[in-house]
Amino acid sequence: MTDTLTVQLMFQGRANAALELYDSAIAPLELLSRTHYGPDEMGENGQVKTAWCRIGNVRIHCFDSPVPHDFDFTPSASLCLALKDEQAVADTFAKLADGGTVLMPLDSYDFSPCFGWVQDRFGVSWQLSVTAPGEANNHG
Repeated sequence: MTDTLTVQLMFQGRANAALELYDSAIAPLELLSRTHYGPDEMGENGQVKTAWCRIGNVRIHCFDSPVPHDFDFTPSASLCLALKDEQAVADTFAKLADGGTVLMPLDSYDFSPCFGWVQDRFGVSWQLSVTAPGEANNHG
């Protein structure tokens, strides 16, 4: 048996739009699969029943909750993404910040020469940086 940790993002009817943003903003993202609720299923027809993508070696499961709920994402849990260079960080940060909230502006900090923290328009929190290979990216 293999132990596996999966990031799971539960949306409320906006998973398709979020996946489109992430696909355009995050160069190493690979969309592995996506299925939608049909007309006779518990979720709303056309919303994401299940989607899998991968960024680097991390698999992410996304879906639209078939049940409405009163909670959403919080910045206290972030996806930390280390990119190859400052331009990649700046480009990704700009796309994710569009319609979102900048929590820490893109800048040089003691722990990274290029770091920014943004909550995208769907409420998912991203910490972006340039990090040397093998270094952890957990600054928040």
